[in-house]
Amino acid sequence: MSETKIVDACNTYCPGPLMELITYMRQADVGDTLELLSTDQGSADDVPEWVEKCGHEMVGTEKIGEIWHIKVRKAK
Repeated sequence: MSETKIVDACNTYCPGPLMELITYMRQADVGDTLELLSTDQGSADDVPEWVEKCGHEMVGTEKIGEIWHIKVRKAK
């Protein structure tokens, strides 16, 4: 059964949020969804590029207040 895991990388800056996501992605099971919380504007561009390159699945990107909520599903 897949689950959603929160990766709180608020108040860290490039490449911190992406590196945090990669660390958690390595520990996740296929089908798990990770929700990256980031205050770094660059994450909204960096994460989708990385996801496409690695073959995972973008679930959604939304900015709520000052925090980006970027959801990624581990595909392999």
